[in-house]
Amino acid sequence: MNRVRNFCAGPCTLPVEVLAETRDELLDYDGSGMSLIEMSHRSPEYDAVHGDALERLRSALEVPAEFDVLFLQGGALLQFAMVPMNLLPPGSTAGYVRSGAWGKAAHADAERAASTYLAWDGTDAGFTRMPEPSEIEVRPGTRYVHLTSNETIEGIQLRSLPDLAVPLVVDISSDFLTQPVDWHQVDLVYGGVQKNLGPAGLTVVVIRRSALDDSVAGLPSYLGYAGHAKAGSLLNTPPMFSVYVMGKMLRWIEDRGGLAGMAERAARRSGVLYDVIDGSDGFYTGPARPHARSRTNVVFRLPSPDLDGRFLAEARDAGLVNLKGHRSVGGMRASIYNAMPDEGVDELAGFMRNFAQGAG
Repeated sequence: MNRVRNFCAGPCTLPVEVLAETRDELLDYDGSGMSLIEMSHRSPEYDAVHGDALERLRSALEVPAEFDVLFLQGGALLQFAMVPMNLLPPGSTAGYVRSGAWGKAAHADAERAASTYLAWDGTDAGFTRMPEPSEIEVRPGTRYVHLTSNETIEGIQLRSLPDLAVPLVVDISSDFLTQPVDWHQVDLVYGGVQKNLGPAGLTVVVIRRSALDDSVAGLPSYLGYAGHAKAGSLLNTPPMFSVYVMGKMLRWIEDRGGLAGMAERAARRSGVLYDVIDGSDGFYTGPARPHARSRTNVVFRLPSPDLDGRFLAEARDAGLVNLKGHRSVGGMRASIYNAMPDEGVDELAGFMRNFAQGAG
C-alpha cells in the first residue's frame, strides 16, 4: 500500500486503523449479514452506533449537560441560514464577525434570513488577523454574535473566544476538537466533521437547551432545531455512514489523549511548519500575523508563481498532495487535521527546507 500524505483542506485524511476497521466491517456488520449502511436507521444495530457516537462526541468536546448535541446534514453552509432562522425572531438582530471567506459567507446568508449587522470587518486588515474583543461591536438588542473560530482559506484562528455581553454562535468546522470550547460563553457551536472527525456528510450542532426552548417555532420540519432534538437526531434518515465512521474516529482520539492530546499535537505540528517558514530567510512567507496563525491550516507563499508550480509538482512526486492554496488567495496551504500523522508533517517540513535550498 502506497498511501500519500494528504494535506487537503477537506475532506480530511483519516487514520489507517479507522479505515481498515471500516473496511473489515463493510460487508457484514456485527454478524448481521449486511453492511451497517444498508440497515434501517431504526434498527437496534444502528441505534447503538448512533447513541455511542453521540455520547463519545459529548465526552470528547466536554459538552455540559445543559446542551443538546444534534447530528444534521447540509454542512456548515446550511447552518449559515438555520442559525438565524432559529435564533432570530422578528424584532431581534445578531452581529457577525467577517474574519475571512467563511465569516463573510455566514453573514451573507444570515442577512437573507433575518436582521443582522457587521460587528467587525477584517477586510482592511487583509484577513490576516482575528479581532480583539474590544473591536467587536455589540449593539443594543443583539441576540448573539457569530464567529468563525478558524478561517481555512486565510489561515487565521481565534486562540480563545471573546467574552462579550451577549452569547456567541461559533462555526468550529475546521478546528473541531483541536482546542477547547469555553461553553459558558456560547449558545451554539456547529461544524462539518469532514476536516477533523470523519467523512463528509455529517454536521454537528451543539445548542444550549434554553436557546433551543426559545427558538423560532413554525419552521419547515427539517429547518427547526427543536424537531431534531426531540427526535434524537432521527427526524429523518441520518448520514449513517458518516456517524458510524465518526464514532470510530472518536475512539481513536480518546486513545491519543482526547481533546487535550489533539490540542497539544495541533500546536506542536503547526509549529514545525511555521519554524520552517520563519527560518527560510524570506523564501517562504505567511500572510497571517504570527499571533493569529492557524494551527490547522498553515498558509504560505513562495517568491513566484513559477516556483509555485514546481513546488506542487515535486511535492506530489514526494507523496505530499493537496498543498495548493485556495483559488481566491493562491499560494500553498497545508491542512494538518487531527488524523495527519506526525511523520507527514515532518516529511513536509523536510521537503520545504530542501526545496528552498535547491531553488536558492
